[in-house]
Amino acid sequence: MSSSEILLLTGMSGAGRSTIAHAMEDLGWYVVDNLPPSMLPELVEVTSSSVTKIAIVVDVRGRQFFDAITAALAELAEKKLARQILFVDAADEVLVRRFESTRRPHPLQGSDRIVDGIAKERERLRELRSIADIVIDSSALNIHQLESKVEDLFHSENEVDLRVNVLSFGYKYGIPVDADLVVDVRFIANPHWVPELRPQNGLDAPVSEAVLDSKNVQDFLERYLQLFETMADGFFIESRKYLTLAIGCTGGKHRSVAIAEELTARLNSKKNLPGGNVEAHALHRDLGREL
Repeated sequence: MSSSEILLLTGMSGAGRSTIAHAMEDLGWYVVDNLPPSMLPELVEVTSSSVTKIAIVVDVRGRQFFDAITAALAELAEKKLARQILFVDAADEVLVRRFESTRRPHPLQGSDRIVDGIAKERERLRELRSIADIVIDSSALNIHQLESKVEDLFHSENEVDLRVNVLSFGYKYGIPVDADLVVDVRFIANPHWVPELRPQNGLDAPVSEAVLDSKNVQDFLERYLQLFETMADGFFIESRKYLTLAIGCTGGKHRSVAIAEELTARLNSKKNLPGGNVEAHALHRDLGREL
């Protein structure tokens, strides 16, 4: 049985696979780009004795090879070779802008429009995305932010059983596509309607104090952490390594930011849970996005 960490990196063309692959290399992973899926088990067996972290990029450029991915994953499971799947995604309109800015055609576009190529790719990748262990939405991220997110996910000096990204967001900008759990904190009194707090955000002490002192918030935090600990026990049993916990308010500026920061601090304060270790990081998708 291999003791290597095996990561299958796939996702939508233009969403940032190459950026993630380069970031993985910087973190010490052995990265193989565009390998035919049928060769996955063989590559892992050949390299497992000398390489402990293997990232394999698979995408639609493989054309006829890509259809073999299901069989390759089944063979990995049969040989008891554990793997994680990272799927990088982005909104269609974002992908269109990226292809137009580079003046390159989509690999499945042919004589059709870019949007047609994207639609074909989404359909081809639909099943693989549904079984992905990690989904990263790069729609609102630049290259440096995407690299930073990968580093947060995969770099740790200590052994961590479950890495949790606590992601604040604004509902008016849409629910993050990479969210595993979503919490709606719009039940909390909105600092937006307090003139002296409106220009500030959830990272500022006055806003944070106002949010955390609001009615029922402390009870909510305690109850949710108890629920999370119960769920985490199952995640440990299922060998889940990464989790995105999305915290949403209206604009992603006040309430969700303050709650995300507080949940992150509380998770890290009790990181040694009975079933394993948890490490949490706070990220704020929509902070600064308001006009």
